[in-house]
Amino acid sequence: MPTHLEGYQDQSADHGSRWYNDSTMRRKIMRHLKDNVALTSVVVIVILGVLGYNLFLKNTAANEQVLVVHPADFLQQVSVSGKVVAAQDVDLGFSQSGRITYVRGDVGAHVSTGQLLAEIENADIRASISQKQAVLASQEAKLQSLQEGTRPEDIAVAQATVDGAASALDQADQGIINAVGDAYAKSDDAVHNKLDQFISNPRSSTPQLSFTTSASQLAIDIPAKRASVEQVLAGWQRVIAVLTPQSDLSAAAAQTQIDLAAVSALLSDVSAALARAVPSTSVNQATINTYTSDIATARTTINTSIAAINTALTAQKAAVSALDSARKSLALKKAGSTPADIAVQAAQVQAAQADIENAQAQLTKSRITAPFSGVITKMDAKVGQIVSPNVPEISIIGDNTLQIEAYVPEVEISSLAVGNAATTTFDAYGTGILFGAKVVAIDPAETVINGVSTYKTTMQFLKDDPRIKPGMTAEVLITVKEVPDALVVPQGVIFLKNSRQVVQVRRPDNTLVDVPVQTGGASSLGNVEIVVGLADGDVVVLNPDPNR
Repeated sequence: MPTHLEGYQDQSADHGSRWYNDSTMRRKIMRHLKDNVALTSVVVIVILGVLGYNLFLKNTAANEQVLVVHPADFLQQVSVSGKVVAAQDVDLGFSQSGRITYVRGDVGAHVSTGQLLAEIENADIRASISQKQAVLASQEAKLQSLQEGTRPEDIAVAQATVDGAASALDQADQGIINAVGDAYAKSDDAVHNKLDQFISNPRSSTPQLSFTTSASQLAIDIPAKRASVEQVLAGWQRVIAVLTPQSDLSAAAAQTQIDLAAVSALLSDVSAALARAVPSTSVNQATINTYTSDIATARTTINTSIAAINTALTAQKAAVSALDSARKSLALKKAGSTPADIAVQAAQVQAAQADIENAQAQLTKSRITAPFSGVITKMDAKVGQIVSPNVPEISIIGDNTLQIEAYVPEVEISSLAVGNAATTTFDAYGTGILFGAKVVAIDPAETVINGVSTYKTTMQFLKDDPRIKPGMTAEVLITVKEVPDALVVPQGVIFLKNSRQVVQVRRPDNTLVDVPVQTGGASSLGNVEIVVGLADGDVVVLNPDPNR
């Protein structure tokens, strides 16, 4: 007896036996059943989840099943199995060895981003950081001082130094004037008073000794030198008469040294001549002794003047140098810091900062902190324990939305894209409870599993759900394409004939026709979109006979 079926079974090898339906199909089937209730002896209504078309099956022959094709939304989907994982999952360990001094948190405890979880001995590193921070503060202060320039108070101090140096130079200049004048006075006294008491015609061009000496050469040299010294004293007096602080005091002092040397040489010769003086009735020994004493006193006075003029000249040179230095310092302070000086100091600041960063990096290696907020799943660290570097001591899973990781074969990966919608079911809750998700990442590199190239695909749940736990196995349907108003048939109704894809269609006159078709997308659930060849209302044979 003919029967009318409201569904069909997809017996695909990949996915087993599944029933499909949607709300549009249900409404059409109910209307059909109502119109044909008198002719139908057995009606079976099966509501399944077909997403692309409406099905209407009936027997037109003894064993023939047919499908009336109507436009409907077609979902091209990929079915994969995956596993729920935490979006963030990390094992943490120390970067260097040491003894643990601090531990916080047990398994199951919640931690925040950056929270300190464990620490090894690091007092020396923290002390080094403090020292380096002090150095940085000092360098930054110097840089700020250079950038701000010299304070008015510093310029005032420098100006006062210049004024003091100028005053000292004035005193040194006056000291030279005084030393030159004093040296002339002492030289004049030594020659005109001490020496000329035993010189006849002393200020003439032919002076003569008034005592007899056995040093015959000195007796000749002394009168000549005496005449020459008279010219020296005359010129010396003229210089003193016009000598002022504005004069070339260095030249005057140098000439005075020369003049003192001439007087000193004359007195030395006279002293030697007196030492060999021959007493006479006109110049007895007592008189010679008086002459000798007076010349000795004169020589001492001249030597003192020579030392005084040297001292005055040295002091004047020092005063000139001090004033020049003070003026340069003042000019430097007024000019402020040069860009080069500021750049050099800025480099010093950067070097100090780098030292701190290096020390802080060493401190970081002695600590374990939470890289993200989450829950501790392993805590092996204990206070007093000596740990080795790069050994996992603590594990954390993040608070972020859980994800599904699935490995999609290369034959289907080309149809996937980031953003594709997906629905997920879990064995723990049955196939009737769906969880929404979307594709968020597809690895560009392959992963070979059992000799098959696959690509890890990550899907994120659309919302948090406490029922979802890490480690659960998930069955996922990823929608890769949605075609509205498509004509869809089961893949099994299509067969090859004369190298063409064909479906059998029963025409209204009850004849069977092999209709060539062009297919579009195919669902992993066994459904195929017909792009060309069929029309709305065509009756397709579900169990065709290719050899008829």
